[in-house]
Amino acid sequence: MAEVRAKYISGELSRVIPLRLLPGTDLMTGLKKVCEENGVRHGTILSAIGTLRQLTIQIFVPKEKAKLGAGYDPPQTIPGPIEIMGIQGVIFETENGEVALHLHGVFCDKEGKTLGGHMVPDGNPILATLDAVIGEVSGVRMMRRYDEETDLNLFSPEPP
Repeated sequence: MAEVRAKYISGELSRVIPLRLLPGTDLMTGLKKVCEENGVRHGTILSAIGTLRQLTIQIFVPKEKAKLGAGYDPPQTIPGPIEIMGIQGVIFETENGEVALHLHGVFCDKEGKTLGGHMVPDGNPILATLDAVIGEVSGVRMMRRYDEETDLNLFSPEPP
């Protein structure tokens, strides 16, 4: 039987913030601003659907020189219109105290081709709408820290 390795802490979903981002707003910039304006430092994107003028994502690809043998490729931009089928992610605090987001999503291009990947800031302008719900988590610090084992900055749930 394989060893189970996990790092976790129990917290609570303490508040939800339904929102709509309006046309032209960058998806990640807009979500981050809503978090900051509402004092959300630790949380999750519970739901997000809508449309984009263009999609800018990164995909985890093989990389021989990386410690894991894989890493993110350079950002790629796909022209729209793009349908957002769903976005999930973590709202966390950086080591220097800033609010940040780590989002992944599934999308559909104008030919119906399904795409997916890691969202990139400043490259995903809303076309018609982004309908989303933010869930704030309390009783836990959701951080992003350097992980020596993987040589990546990764999610780190910690006591408050």
